[in-house]
Order: sequence, then structure tokens, then C-alpha cells
Amino acid sequence: MKYIDLTHSFIDSMPAFPGDPQASLRAVANIKDSGYTDHELKSYMHVGTHMDAPLHMIADGKKMDEWPIEQFFGPGVVLDVRGKQRIDAPVLDGVAIERGSILFLYTGYGSLYQKKAYFDNQPTVSEDFAKRVVELGVKILGMDILGPDQPPFPTHKMLLGNGVLIIENLVNLEQLLDIPKFDVIALPMKLRADAAPVRVVAVVR
Repeated sequence: MKYIDLTHSFIDSMPAFPGDPQASLRAVANIKDSGYTDHELKSYMHVGTHMDAPLHMIADGKKMDEWPIEQFFGPGVVLDVRGKQRIDAPVLDGVAIERGSILFLYTGYGSLYQKKAYFDNQPTVSEDFAKRVVELGVKILGMDILGPDQPPFPTHKMLLGNGVLIIENLVNLEQLLDIPKFDVIALPMKLRADAAPVRVVAVVR
């Protein structure tokens, strides 16, 4: 069995969505002076590899801690969408996706994560694509970009409003391209909030 980590490390001053405050992770105690090490974390929910719950965009939507644990496990599928500025429904044509799957979009942007270019010309995911994902019974859509769309966020609302959770800022998806079958574990922190940091792992049997 092989495990592939699809999660960015949470570090100080990691990239944030334009307009959001910068995250901070700093040591507040060290072994030499205090006899132990401790850190302080300050962050909005939507930074690093994280999962969006419906409350992020849907009034009275579910919070992250309201989802059953089974939601975060499932068979994985990865789509190679490199070079597509707009990811539309036809990319799903002919792709075998069973209900309850966790679907990843590999754009190639994950490799630019700590660079300025990560914020430039990111592709978008269309509302029609999101509608097809809902119809297919996908339970989580993940991607190696900042997010699927821009204000007023129609794709977010289509997905979250229909119970499809969203994972943003993934990495290492290229390692899955030649693997026909894998499972996914995507466990978010159990926060009573609209989103949470998430550890995402692909399991290859």
C-alpha cells in the first residue's frame, strides 16, 4: 500500500486569497528558555489546503463539524485539465465516476504555490461543470488552485448548495495521473465553522 500526501505544510506567511489577511504561525515558547516548545496560529479558514463547508456560501448551510465522518472517505478520480483556462462540463465526458467519489482537478498550479505566478491567470471551473458533478453524485471536489471561481461565486454556490464539499490548494496531484484506482482520505479539523484546514491523502492499493 502506498500513501501520497496531497497537502501543503502550514507555514508562516503562506499564500492567502487576495484580500484576505496573512496567516501567522510563530513560536511563543522554546525549550531553552521555557523548557517546552509552543506555537501560536492565527489564520482565516481559507488559507493553505482547506475544505469549504456549505456555510461558506449558503445561508444556514452546514458547518464543518456537522458532516458525518463517512463524507471524508471515498474512491478518487483525477482529471488532467492542464492548459484549460475554463474547466467546463465536457471534460467529464467519458470519465467513469461512481457515486460517492472524490474528484480532483489537476491544473498544474500546485507547483507554483509559493510563487507570485500562483495568483496569475488561474483557471476557473464553470457552473455547468459543477452541475454535472452534482448529478454524478460526487461528494468532494478538490483542486490545486485558490478556488473554482470568482465573485459572485456561482460555482461555489452550486457545489456547496448541493452538498458537494470543496478542497482548495492541493499539491502532488501529478503523482496520481498514471494510477487507475486509488482511495482518498480527506479529514478536516472538526471546527464549528464554514471551513477548516484539511489533511488529504491518496491511498494506492
